[in-house]
Amino acid sequence: MTRHSLGRAPAEHPLTYPGRPAIEPTLLSGSETFALAPRQGKRLGDWTVATEQQPALDAVLEEARTPSTGQRHPVIAVGSNASPAQLHHKLAGRGLPTTTPMVPVRVRGIGVGCSGHIGRNGYVAAAPYAEPDAELTLVISWLDTGQLGAVDATESNYRRVLLPGARFPMTMPSGEALGGAYLYVSLHGVLTDTADGRPLPGGGDQRVLLTRLLASSPALRDLLGPGPESWVERARADTAVRREGRRIFRRHGWVLTGSGFPAPEETSATPRTYDELSPPHDDTPYPPVT
Repeated sequence: MTRHSLGRAPAEHPLTYPGRPAIEPTLLSGSETFALAPRQGKRLGDWTVATEQQPALDAVLEEARTPSTGQRHPVIAVGSNASPAQLHHKLAGRGLPTTTPMVPVRVRGIGVGCSGHIGRNGYVAAAPYAEPDAELTLVISWLDTGQLGAVDATESNYRRVLLPGARFPMTMPSGEALGGAYLYVSLHGVLTDTADGRPLPGGGDQRVLLTRLLASSPALRDLLGPGPESWVERARADTAVRREGRRIFRRHGWVLTGSGFPAPEETSATPRTYDELSPPHDDTPYPPVT
């Protein structure tokens, strides 16, 4: 197999946020990644792992004694969860198998902004918002139920919602239209651009973002300045500092609330799998938006 190293996890190196994403279909396994080869018109489990033997992905997962693709939950990443290194950090740190397919997918209707809070690792993480005209390539990871629970536990500032493929079209490299996928939406809204009130673009260079925020606010400079290095050092060390940073965002009027995404499922609901998310249809009932 052609192996690739993971690089650095933003959780451990905050100024590298959002980390190096999966830029091609990838199987994360252990602390390595392996290329996946899409098969036109075929579902994910029939894709092949790029080796001389070209085994089907589901066969590789079965050999690894992990759930097949059909029993996994597709989850869209807009930030560091698109990074194999970050996903490995989250799963391995909880003693779970890391084996996960990760696929860049064309998605319509999602914009990527910045969450209106400071995360426990010191950075300002990306957060999605509904943007009907947007079309982006975003990484979808197929998590098993245990892995999904572990990632949920790291996303305490977000709520997981199910996006229907009829409203948010998702097209795989194989041409398959997905019936839906999960997405983490910030509980704190998204930051606005101070010039025009539009959402501030997220998912880019963290140093540039923090420098911009510090330059826009004497209060943030007093709390977290003078630069990105001091920001992440102080924010990582003190919950009270992170809370005050969030309050400053709100005092400045920088936070947009109301995501435009469907309401979250009931906490007792069993997460739906790839097999259960049927292909989209125009008559698919839509959940209410928030």
